Amino acid sequence: MHGEYKVPGGKLVVVDFDVRDGRLANVALAGDFFLEPDSALAAINAALEGLPTEADSQAIAAAVRSALPEGTQMLGFTPEAVGTVVRRALVTAAGWEDFSWEVIHDHAVSPQMNLALDEVLTNRVADGSRVPTMRMWEWDTNAVVIGSFQSYRNEVDPEGAARHGFEVVRRISGGGAMMMGAGQIVTYSLYVPASLVAGMTFADSYEFLDDWALQALRSLGVAATYQPLNDIASPQGKIGGAAQKRLASGGVLHHATLSYDIDGAAMTEVLRIGREKLSDKGTTSAAKRVDPLRRQTGLPRAEVIDRFMETFQKLHGASVGRVTDEEYAEAQELVRTKFDTDAWLHRVP
Repeated sequence: MHGEYKVPGGKLVVVDFDVRDGRLANVALAGDFFLEPDSALAAINAALEGLPTEADSQAIAAAVRSALPEGTQMLGFTPEAVGTVVRRALVTAAGWEDFSWEVIHDHAVSPQMNLALDEVLTNRVADGSRVPTMRMWEWDTNAVVIGSFQSYRNEVDPEGAARHGFEVVRRISGGGAMMMGAGQIVTYSLYVPASLVAGMTFADSYEFLDDWALQALRSLGVAATYQPLNDIASPQGKIGGAAQKRLASGGVLHHATLSYDIDGAAMTEVLRIGREKLSDKGTTSAAKRVDPLRRQTGLPRAEVIDRFMETFQKLHGASVGRVTDEEYAEAQELVRTKFDTDAWLHRVP
């Protein structure tokens, strides 16, 4: 068995082992990480030797941690990373380099069409009719996008939304509401096969799939970090958040929305929960909690998006593609039957 795992913001961890009678054997850990003392590597290998193949990543990490010599320094990786790489080896997980990739930045469409495209393109990657893809969103109207499991009436103030010109739509992934003002947000979606995140916990997969975006932000001078479970932040404040949906077809949708600009007053008048969240954190203004990219970079939104596209292409050898007419047609039908219906919007009243 062979497994590899590039720690987000860290180093590559590699493991090789055999399986005998349902247990790990002849374990050899390697990588470009830093580890002191040298004897710690043998201790980690010994801790992994004989573990049952059904051990989850947390159990593997616990075994590693308990075996480390006193004073061990692990730089660029953690016991949890060892747990992840072992699990990925056991399920023969794929890496970024195992796929051809496309990047898409098409014309603006409605919020409902963006949400429908997320579902259509994820399923197409799953069935092999599309290569794994990163798509930058553009939309033609202001929208509040609520999470799949959020209550419409608890989350949104309809009068405030109407007053500020925000349409309300519901996505298929969980998480919280996002105010997506025209020209005020940078949003991307990843459509990937489940094998890319095989062996990872949900929490690990979030950071793994957004690591390229952190690299793009850092290249713009933003000291971006990942804050579990799903926030992207800098020392100045939160930048945005991610959400994920794993479809029965075998495709994984991972998307993130980052604030380019913000109207803090409108946020507190449109989102009901926003008021409680701000109060709970002792924050009087949404603008103090979220620090947008316009202020942090001083760049036009288009230049920020270009850097995201360039970074993804450079890291993963992606070619520039487009949504096909057939995919648009399939998504339009999904808008009609699902995303533009009251039954979907109010499925959680």
